[in-house]
Amino acid sequence: MTPEQLVAVARHGAGVRLSQESLEAVDASRAVIERLADAERPAYGVSTGFGALATTHIPREQRARLQRSLVRSHAAGSGPEVEREVTRGLMLLRLSTLATGRTGVRRETALLLAGLLEHGITPVVREHGSLGCSGDLAPLSHVALALIGEGEVRDAGGRLMPAAQALAEAGLAPVELAEKEGLALINGTDGMLGMLLLALHDLRLLLRTADVAAAMSVEGLLGTDRVFAAELQAIRPHPGQAASAANLRAVLADSGVVASHRGEDCTRVQDAYSLRCAPQVHGAARDTLDHAATVAARELASAVDNPVVVELDGELRVESNGNFHGAPVAYVLDFLAIAAADVASMSERRSDRFLDTARNHGLPPFLAEDPGVDSGLMIAQYTQASIVSELKRLAAPASVDSIPSSAMQEDHVSMGWGAARKLRRAVDGLARVVATELLTAARALELRAAAGQPSPASVAVIDALRAGGVGGPGEDRWLSPEIEAAVVLVRSGAVLEAAEGVLGPLA
Repeated sequence: MTPEQLVAVARHGAGVRLSQESLEAVDASRAVIERLADAERPAYGVSTGFGALATTHIPREQRARLQRSLVRSHAAGSGPEVEREVTRGLMLLRLSTLATGRTGVRRETALLLAGLLEHGITPVVREHGSLGCSGDLAPLSHVALALIGEGEVRDAGGRLMPAAQALAEAGLAPVELAEKEGLALINGTDGMLGMLLLALHDLRLLLRTADVAAAMSVEGLLGTDRVFAAELQAIRPHPGQAASAANLRAVLADSGVVASHRGEDCTRVQDAYSLRCAPQVHGAARDTLDHAATVAARELASAVDNPVVVELDGELRVESNGNFHGAPVAYVLDFLAIAAADVASMSERRSDRFLDTARNHGLPPFLAEDPGVDSGLMIAQYTQASIVSELKRLAAPASVDSIPSSAMQEDHVSMGWGAARKLRRAVDGLARVVATELLTAARALELRAAAGQPSPASVAVIDALRAGGVGGPGEDRWLSPEIEAAVVLVRSGAVLEAAEGVLGPLA
């Protein structure tokens, strides 16, 4: 499965199906579980209890109850519902693992999970409950609960209803879980991985948009484009830095504003770091993103469960393992939150420079129409500052905060779900900060009309902002709707599309 397919199913409601090859792999691994179920020797998860109760033998007549009890007891989440796209993402990733033939579930169980995705039935998953080891137990248990016809779900239209009702309306029948199936449905890193893949998708868009915003700020603050020259980037060959600098050069190309102060009479030696070092910071964030994408790709290619069906010594066997531990994913989730916070911090600093007459090179205080009577964009910067402060708190790593559980059987956990949840908030915050920088830079460039025409790319972005409900200079007005309109334009990709409509694809 590709990251793009994950986004299509999770966010855009695409359906799924299991191939014949997948169904045959599922059948083969199930046959192994059936043999173990008949054997006298106990097998973990098949004929024993779980976690600290792994040494307790379970007789055959109690094993369906064992699996049902596992799901019911582990569906212990609390708090508000997580987003539909998060739940659909973890459902798809669990199905992907089931389809590898490593878990021992029956084909009817895998097909039912695919049916939920196909019919848009989304189990209610709660915010709190996962420690990221053994995987995302509580969130996945809420999904598994729906497969046995229990718990709450939302249908394709968003109606909240009992799972049994939603299954019946869709023509689906609940399953009675057999040996190993409950464990196979809940033992994976699917929640944290799904949120990582969605964040990577969003951050790739946001980092290119941040380059556009930075270029417009350099332009509006009468900065120089010479520091972004390819020759200067090449002597410090970080790939992300080179890509970001190339984007800045492209957006600033043919700018009348930049050209107006490029001559020998320009007395400014060098720009502030928030302008001059934008490629270095944005580039480092890009390289962090690439590292996280590498980890995500490895995890996508994994079959995470415990125990798993593997071929050893020429035969299929069931073996215990620790692949459910979320550390690899948790680390990069935390790393991305750091990058998001730093890019947002630099964006806010550029915006602030526009508002201060000591640093904005001739623009009115706070870009106000009538300074004193009007406050201009003063409080828009406050909003940015409040978000940046929160992003710094969200950058504190979750993955170092292990709390033992299960009577010390699970004595070290990843907290990857928590890292993913705070990254989602960080991505949202970054979008809002960058959107406010764009709003600010656009107003400044329009107030700077005497200096010359902005670059063609900047003009296209300003036009997109104005068409999207973000007003230009003028008397004070209710600002919140315009900020929200700018956020929508950033998140939807409309700002980036406007720039790329002039320049072609940015790096």
